Formats: sequence, structure tokens, C-alpha cells
Amino acid sequence: MSKIRVLMVEDSATVRGRLTDILATDPDFELVGTAGDGKTAIELCEALRPNVLTMDMMLPVMSGLAATEYIMAHSPAPILIVSSSVNRGELFKTYEALAAGAVDVLEKPSGDATDDAWERRFLSTLKLVSRIRVITHPRARLARLARAISTPAASAAVRGDEGYEVVAVGASTGGPRAIIDVLHALPPRFPLPVLLVLHIHELFASAFAEWLDGQTSLRAAYAREGDLVEAHAGRIVIAPPERHLAVRNGRLRLTDDPERHSCRPSVDVLFESVAREYGPTAAAVLLTGMGRDGASGLLDIRRAGGFTIAQDEATSVVYGMPREAALIGAAEQVLPVHEIGSAIGALSVKRMKVSA
Repeated sequence: MSKIRVLMVEDSATVRGRLTDILATDPDFELVGTAGDGKTAIELCEALRPNVLTMDMMLPVMSGLAATEYIMAHSPAPILIVSSSVNRGELFKTYEALAAGAVDVLEKPSGDATDDAWERRFLSTLKLVSRIRVITHPRARLARLARAISTPAASAAVRGDEGYEVVAVGASTGGPRAIIDVLHALPPRFPLPVLLVLHIHELFASAFAEWLDGQTSLRAAYAREGDLVEAHAGRIVIAPPERHLAVRNGRLRLTDDPERHSCRPSVDVLFESVAREYGPTAAAVLLTGMGRDGASGLLDIRRAGGFTIAQDEATSVVYGMPREAALIGAAEQVLPVHEIGSAIGALSVKRMKVSA
């Protein structure tokens, strides 16, 4: 069996040496090259065609973000961000890189050379990322996307029941990019609250709501315990790091309940509460992600009469969560990511007509 060919992009000689030593312990990997700056990373990626890259964000000459954008536009390969950047500006660059097509993010190893748990997580994550089929950066396909978004989504919004009060969205691996695609296709004055659960490592989650707030015409913020859901009409409400988000009696609820599917926040927790609370007036979307979180909750919403969408395989970075939903009949529609926002936007228009 052929080895997984790794290109390591890291400007610190110490970290580079540590990662090199870790890779050498696993016979499945072959380190084919190292780069200390973003420009060299691009050149080596084009020359070596690795199966996977590790990418630092803070690099000389050309940043990790700029290198990621270029690679995903011209010679796409799976990228695992390995970063110690946790201040606001650097976190924003990490989110931008994830939105540009990087698959996942992992913190850099600590100074403790005996951190076996981190080493195991690094190797397993790198193997997983290497198997993912990557999608070209949006800037390389803007014309095609513009045409697709301008085409009305297939009969997704043609329903004859009552209007909608809330939209719930769940995503995991590849989620930042998919979320942006969906939100950009919503009408500027979208009237419904959007409740969002995204699986992202706690260390990198602290500024995500602030970053997302700057990516769309809709305001975005982390959920606050006890807020009225209807008070967030036309806004995006995000589950905070390590807290489950649910709805009860018209209010947002945050809990420290045990993980579901090894996740907190869990998409299933949100979707199940939305099914109970809103029934046929709920719409829900399950986007790209690993595992099965959200599939059974999406089925609950559909059984309660709500409108449900799962992202299709062709546009999913990881066709795990939406695949599980499709297999159990939880998705009323299975759509490419660039059609999902239009479908949800059409539902909101119908609701406004009902409410008039």
C-alpha cells in the first residue's frame, strides 16, 4: 500500500523537527518536503503533489492563509492547519483558511515532548484529512457559482403548509465554508432567526461568532441563556464552545449536559429541541461533516412536519452527517450547498406572505 505523502509547512525549526519525528513513528507516512514560508509551500505543492499538507498560519514571505487560498485555487490538496495562533486577528485568519478550503485545524504541540495523546491525535487527524476529496477554492469557480446561485433551487420551497418561525443549521468538518455559501445566498433582509451549531475545536472557537458577523449581512453572535428566540429574527445565533444549544418555551437554553456523538455542542440536541418546540414551522439544514450528529434530529424535525435539507455528496467536504440523514429519510431535499440558501430564502418569503 502506498504511503501518505506529506508536505510540512512550518517556519519554526523546533516544531518542524518535532512533527518530523512524530511522522517517522508511523510507517504509513512519508515526509516528501518541508517549507518555512508560504511561497515555498506553493512551489513545493505544485512540484511534489503531496497527499496532504500541514500548514502553519503565521509564516514569513507569504502567510499560511494566502498560501492556502492559492493552493486551493491552483493545485488543491487536503490541508490540516497546525497553529498556535489564538488571538483575535490570528483566529480570523484560521477561519478564513477553513472557509478557503482547509479541512481542519489542530493546535501545535506543547513543549512537553512526551505528549503521547497529542501525537496520536495528530497522526489520526492527518490520516483522516489525507483521505478527503478537496474542492477548489471559491475564487477559482466564482462564475460557475454565480450562475448556480442565480438559478432557483429545484422545487425545494414549493410547499402548501403554514409559514416558518426558525431555521436550524448544523455543520462539522468543512463547515465554515459551507456556512458562508449558504448565508451568502440568503436574501439581505432574511426575517427568521438562524440557530447554528458548528463543531470546531474549543481552542479555536472563541472568535468564530465575531468573524462570521463580518461575513454576511446578517448579524451573528453566540447564544445567551434565556434570550427569546424571536428577538433574534434576522440574526444568526451560534452555540458557544462546549455548550449545547437548545430551545425551550421560546427561549434559548445552554447546557453542560454530556456530549452526544462525542460532540458538545451537538447538532442533534439543537434539532431535537427545535422539532419539539416548532414542529411544522421549523426548517433545518444539515451540512458537511464527519460522523452522524444531526441525522436523527433532522428526522425528528421532518416527522414533526418541518422542512429539512441535507447537503449533497458532490459539494460536501465530508459526506458523513448529511449522508446519514439521507440514508434514514431525514432530508426532504438533498441539495448542492449553493442551492440551500436560495431554498431557505424562498421559504422565508412565503412566511412573510402568510403573516401579512
